[in-house]
Amino acid sequence: MFSTLGGNELSTLVGLGGGILLGLAARMGRFCTLGAIEDAAYGGSQIRIRMWALALGLSIIGVHLFNHYGLINLSESLYLSTEVNLYSAILGGLLFGYGMAICGNCGYGALARLGGGDLRSFVLVLVMGVSAYFTISGPLAKLRVTLFPIIPLETSTPPSISYLGSQTFGINPTIFGLIIGGVFLVYGLYNHKNQMKFTSIFWSIIVSVAIVVGWLGTSWIARSAYEPIAVQSFTFVAPVGETILYAMYGSAISMKFGIGAVIGVLTGAFFGSLIKGHFRWEACEDPRELKRQILGASIMGIGAVLSLGCSVGQGLTAFSALSYSAPLTLSCIYLGARIGLFQLIEGFHPAE
Repeated sequence: MFSTLGGNELSTLVGLGGGILLGLAARMGRFCTLGAIEDAAYGGSQIRIRMWALALGLSIIGVHLFNHYGLINLSESLYLSTEVNLYSAILGGLLFGYGMAICGNCGYGALARLGGGDLRSFVLVLVMGVSAYFTISGPLAKLRVTLFPIIPLETSTPPSISYLGSQTFGINPTIFGLIIGGVFLVYGLYNHKNQMKFTSIFWSIIVSVAIVVGWLGTSWIARSAYEPIAVQSFTFVAPVGETILYAMYGSAISMKFGIGAVIGVLTGAFFGSLIKGHFRWEACEDPRELKRQILGASIMGIGAVLSLGCSVGQGLTAFSALSYSAPLTLSCIYLGARIGLFQLIEGFHPAE
């Protein structure tokens, strides 16, 4: 059956399958970027931060093992085939993190909420997708390309922390990646004060499986397909814009991995909310709150394009490849989110 499908259709199926897993993890496992930051900063709980660390550690280990055996070709990915633009990573990360806090969701979280019946998220997803393409190919595109160009890599050494470790310490890049993954794994699992429940560990594993499967599937298709297929895994801002365009111009636009991922998260979140008994239609009763969330979604769309990924795209996908950009961008997303949360919860008051 699959032999009759082209590369774009196959990559769409890979995105769909992994997206369903991520949608289920969001609704059934409460896997959420902003929720993890908010719990740690204001709720006194490290559980969801440690879930994130566990998922990241497993992703790094899986991706580096499969890359070592030639089943994943990280050097063909966007993150390791282009020069790292530090200014773009910093500004984009700060904008995305701040917008995420103001909006109340990241792109992945907004899709998961929409799958659970939150109609506010429908508006936010549309705004975020349009804002992303406003920056990719719309009025802001020329300014973006001028200020933050994407430059192909001119050296044979990928911009990867594992290769940097190899050059610095003489350790095999795969081994160095496994060590870093192991550090995140230990942090995620070990805490003598607050042990993680089995369900938290399980859904962290599911998230890491989705990330690794994305890399594996697109790498295999890129080797086998006649048309060029990007080697990638999950990110959730630009693909929302692609999905909106496909909904309007389906006959002129090919299905691709990102579109399958968006549909997959919506599907997984829908079934996850039904299983948990949480599905219900919700709308926004406060226009001021919706105005704030729309502003946050707009900022998120711009930020994710500048940083070449959202909290999932940089925080899990690029980080699993140990791209130079990932820890910097994720740190800026965290900082931007903390600024936004501080503004919402405590407010900025002039000094007396």
